[in-house]
Amino acid sequence: MEISPLRSYSMDILYNPYMFLPYYHVPENYVHWRETPESHIYSANLPGVRKEEIKVELEDSRYLIIRTEAVYESVEPAKRFMRKFRLPGRVDLDGISAGYEDGVLTVTVPRRGFFIDPADLPENLHITATASAA
Repeated sequence: MEISPLRSYSMDILYNPYMFLPYYHVPENYVHWRETPESHIYSANLPGVRKEEIKVELEDSRYLIIRTEAVYESVEPAKRFMRKFRLPGRVDLDGISAGYEDGVLTVTVPRRGFFIDPADLPENLHITATASAA
């Protein structure tokens, strides 16, 4: 049995957009977003930035803005960073939290779900449609 050289590679390697850049270079302003059942998590690698220089803001209750602002004047020009994300619907704006540790900023935006209490359902449920068996 002969294995094709194409099949021996992982799909992640084949579709990695940074594959041809040296050392898998990630752009400077890259923010990783991932979704969990409980929240949306944004992670930004901000090495050399002090905690006081990071601002996480909400705009019009729709946009999450992550930026850095220089707190002091120095000889070197300050690195500027700014990303703006449209928040998905049904999120808990009051529960947004942020943490900065070892040069990585993590912003957690919890989802606002709804809960149907079984006690609120009527005792006699009526089937309004049935699935057909084929």
